Amino acid sequence: MEKTLKWNAFPCEEPSWRLNISAPISVMQAFWQQCLESLKRLTQNTPKIYTTWFEVLKPTYWNEKDGILTLEAPATKITYIRGAYQKSISAVATRIHGSAVAVSLVPAQVKPVQREESGTSHPPSETEIKRREETGLLPGLTFENYVNGNANQLAVAAAEHVATTTGTQYNPLYIYGGVGLGKTHLMQAIGHRYLDLHPKARVRCVSAQDFINEYTSAVRESTNKTHASLEKFDERYRSLDLLLIDDVQSLSGAKGSQGQFFRAFEALVPHNKQLVITSDTYTRGLKDIEPRLISRLSQGLSVAIEPPEFEMRTAILLNKAKTMGVDLPDEVAAYIAKRLKSNVRELEGALQQVVAYQQFQATSSREITIDIAKRVLREQFQVVNSLITIENIQKTVADYYKIKVADMHSKRRPANIARPRQIAMYLTKELTQHSLPEIGENFGGRDHTTVMHAVRKITQERQNDAELNHEIHVLEQMIRG
Repeated sequence: MEKTLKWNAFPCEEPSWRLNISAPISVMQAFWQQCLESLKRLTQNTPKIYTTWFEVLKPTYWNEKDGILTLEAPATKITYIRGAYQKSISAVATRIHGSAVAVSLVPAQVKPVQREESGTSHPPSETEIKRREETGLLPGLTFENYVNGNANQLAVAAAEHVATTTGTQYNPLYIYGGVGLGKTHLMQAIGHRYLDLHPKARVRCVSAQDFINEYTSAVRESTNKTHASLEKFDERYRSLDLLLIDDVQSLSGAKGSQGQFFRAFEALVPHNKQLVITSDTYTRGLKDIEPRLISRLSQGLSVAIEPPEFEMRTAILLNKAKTMGVDLPDEVAAYIAKRLKSNVRELEGALQQVVAYQQFQATSSREITIDIAKRVLREQFQVVNSLITIENIQKTVADYYKIKVADMHSKRRPANIARPRQIAMYLTKELTQHSLPEIGENFGGRDHTTVMHAVRKITQERQNDAELNHEIHVLEQMIRG
């Protein structure tokens, strides 16, 4: 049975707060230190919770009279702390203060990584960069450069937790989602953070296809008299502190590589060595993978990354433009984000096209405008819109669930047909501008109330069924091309 992370242990509303004349820093620090000491005592049996989620908080405002406390939290941890611990922090602060304290959390500004050996901020050395590249980690794929939103907040919080408490919980961590949603970036961010905390650790980040290629080469180089290459390969993976495997679905059908991966799993996970895996589907959706391996992958924590919502897509574009040194107006980012919805790569590719176009313009006209975005991305927008037709949706859904397109129009109602038909109606309502009567007419002349029932039913069920939710996201990506 897969474990799914729960985030409503301490449900609470985020309190509002206003700026008044703040208390002196010494008073604020003294009060927060008391709160920390109390939180530390409460978590004495689980010290990792204190160091991971409480110790990182910094007080920025304390109004003793009105009982208002503002804490600064790392941007990658703030969502989880709000959901899981904000109410507890407020309760502790209230008890110490003697009257009600409203606690609010604000994201910290991104700062350079603190290096253990010097205690000061400085860019990584060439030696360090080279070492990280040798492990398979790519520069820039860090938590600091990862945009958070509702679509990935659970996965980000789990990744942050694993990076700081490797092997002790959520092992393996299984991250799944569609193409181009940031799974690889998040996995690599775990590796970078882990090496920040443990500079001498043995880390390896590799795609499943490269794992297969390495194993195949080792087998080829081995002979009947010596198995040195295989033994070397085996030792390389069994001796790691952290193993990151990308696109594990690529192991499908590769029985020898699956067996080797299973041996690596057994050498690492039972000994509290962390394993992180990414895939394009949930564990039970993996095809032609040994049952014993699927069972092992399912024993840890599985978290999904969904396609980004509008606000997150806009933030991704603005963040990418900033790293490129490009001034992208908010309204242009919003215009692009509203029209391109499938994945992060599509967004970044669109931005690259706009920027490249502008670089060839006269200096006086290099400002990026909505008109420029329309002109450069016109064909891409047209392709996206032209692909999304009722016929395309019906065929995609029918193929996915292995039924006939004719079943979309028939009056038959067995579950294996009725369910895909309802999903197709739901997707048509979500992805096209057709009215309910028009949709009903294209599904065998059904009444608009039938379509409305299907839309409501699937909307409700996908909120409570992670497997259905994932299937719909996959279908959305297939339909958008």
